[in-house]
Amino acid sequence: MALPLLSNQKMNSYLKEIADQCGINKTLTFHIARHTFATTVTLSNNVPIETVSKMLGHKDLKTTQHYAKVLDAKVGKDMRALGRKLK
Repeated sequence: MALPLLSNQKMNSYLKEIADQCGINKTLTFHIARHTFATTVTLSNNVPIETVSKMLGHKDLKTTQHYAKVLDAKVGKDMRALGRKLK
């Protein structure tokens, strides 16, 4: 692990410091990082939601669905792939 995980509050403090040093003007939190990981890193790269759920440590898939918002771009990409398969 790159940063020690002492508490959610401490992790958020580290993320704020990183954002400040990188010139990022958005508030970064551990919670936002989980959403980003689930949505843009995994699901958008075709990792099955069941696998994402396991990675996030969820016992219920509905919890993962809350974190893993399906992006419109992903829906379009999947529909184009389906169209190619059906030709």
